[in-house]
Amino acid sequence: MNEKDFETKIENEDNFADNLAEDMPKEQIEEEDQEEAAESADNTAEEELAQLKDSYLRLMAEYDNYRKRTMREKAELIKNGGEKVLTGLLPIIDDFQRALENIDKATDLEAVKEGVDLIAQKFLSFLQQNGVKAIESIGEPFDADLFEAVATLPTQEEEQKGKVIDDLQTGYTLNDKVIRHAKVVVAN
Repeated sequence: MNEKDFETKIENEDNFADNLAEDMPKEQIEEEDQEEAAESADNTAEEELAQLKDSYLRLMAEYDNYRKRTMREKAELIKNGGEKVLTGLLPIIDDFQRALENIDKATDLEAVKEGVDLIAQKFLSFLQQNGVKAIESIGEPFDADLFEAVATLPTQEEEQKGKVIDDLQTGYTLNDKVIRHAKVVVAN
């Protein structure tokens, strides 16, 4: 086959394709294009849905692991939360034990009293270092948030009325939160 015959054959095939396309109604061509576009969109939507589903499952698993880890950490804190405070109390307990062992052997009562007083001061200092403070009550106006009135006493003095005149049990705060109300007597 020579070159001219080959070119003619190609032109005929091109004309055949053009004629075929011309013979096909435009609606049918548009429908086929729409079907291909819809099929392509369906495939894209399915891929996107699969990616979102995978992402969702991973996120849920990650959240579940986070929740379990947090619960475990909270349980550990509750279980061993007082460890620091208790280890700080151990030297004070040791001092009390030494004082109790030497009380029977001691001949100087004043020295024993001074030793117990030092231990008590050490204990109060430890409490203050950990945020525990005694509530000052005598002479203060009665405040139901801080004090528990155990009794009232009549008074003749006007400036004494409504104020605390006696402290039966000391109250304490922990970081400005009342952990034990002071039991007091109020002037009326």
